Amino acid sequence: MIEETKARIESELEVKAYIQDLKYALNKGAQIVFQVHRRVDEDREENYTNQYTVNKLFPDENPVDALKKELLTLTVEDYMQTVTDLRFPKRSEMREFGKVYNSNEEVYIKIRVELLGQYGNATTFIMSFHFAEKSFTPDMFPYRKK
Repeated sequence: MIEETKARIESELEVKAYIQDLKYALNKGAQIVFQVHRRVDEDREENYTNQYTVNKLFPDENPVDALKKELLTLTVEDYMQTVTDLRFPKRSEMREFGKVYNSNEEVYIKIRVELLGQYGNATTFIMSFHFAEKSFTPDMFPYRKK
């Protein structure tokens, strides 16, 4: 199943503001929703699934705690692009990032932050946190220092 999305590159300032807001929300108790089992993973090699990646990188940690810690390390240099979910156009956009772990394990990260509930509590949905299926190339990162 192919995800239907429309991609764009935000300005460096917009990305920095997004990351700042994300970190503020996480530090103020934003809920993290992590999709361990995803329908899209049913047709994917196991080593490219969220569950496999998190278990391999953080074997002795609570997955949500580990992911919160990792999201707090995101920088503008990790940013790849912003995508609109065409299946759910009223939902907030998703941001895609890429990070390298253990000097050679590339991880693709896609998150959506939404304000939910009557009090506007922030919830961070981690749609993807898995080993990259395609190797990262420099042109995938608009703000990575060359």
